[in-house]
Amino acid sequence: MEIRQAKPCQWETVAQLAVQLWPSHTKEELEEEFRGLLAQEDAAVFLAYVQTKAVGFAQCSLRRDYVEGASSSPVGYLEGIFVLPSQRGQGVGKQLLARCEQWSREKGCREMGSDCALENVESWQFHLRSGFLEAGRIICFVKDLD
Repeated sequence: MEIRQAKPCQWETVAQLAVQLWPSHTKEELEEEFRGLLAQEDAAVFLAYVQTKAVGFAQCSLRRDYVEGASSSPVGYLEGIFVLPSQRGQGVGKQLLARCEQWSREKGCREMGSDCALENVESWQFHLRSGFLEAGRIICFVKDLD
């Protein structure tokens, strides 16, 4: 397995994996988002390859606004991480996270943040196994004003 930083021209490859992590978005929406994101200096996407097949990705960024539980700025932020089900349990996610951490250190960060939905127990356990400490829990609300 090999971990490589995604190039700006690889937005389609990233979007194919990302739509499996964020199924409420269309592939086209994610392609457009990653087309712009891969050219940004304050963001990075890493792809995990087995031979020539992309089997996972991790997206990270620098956050300069408030990050729950953090005491420094900027904070490296794990925006999303996904590994194909057939490749899970083999350390792919761990290696993707390590590359995000390395990138964040190189950008001057002393802390790494992340989040997951309350019901996503698999992600919560991955974060805890990876050394993250739970900084808080929130429930988000929305109210229709019509």
